[in-house]
Amino acid sequence: MAAGYVWRGHVLRPLSAKRAQAAVIRDRSRNLLRSADMAIAGARRRAAHGEPAIVTVGDVTRVARQHYGYLFVEREEAAAALRQRYEAADCRVDCMTDAFN
Repeated sequence: MAAGYVWRGHVLRPLSAKRAQAAVIRDRSRNLLRSADMAIAGARRRAAHGEPAIVTVGDVTRVARQHYGYLFVEREEAAAALRQRYEAADCRVDCMTDAFN
């Protein structure tokens, strides 16, 4: 108990730079996937009936900047998130993207 902190009756582990960095990486990855989902949903709403939705990597970075405050997102990082969500949402039927270029 001497190595941890006491908070509301629970002993917490001491702060670890490694764990904190791992949490930041997990949060960023999860937020980019959510940004890709939001970009896909927005593109589907904007598409006219019978036309494919066009989702770009730029849409994902824009959503990440607006919703999560990320000032810089690498193109490859956003493209990987978009590819993953594109395939999971079965977008090949009604969407087009530049994430595979």
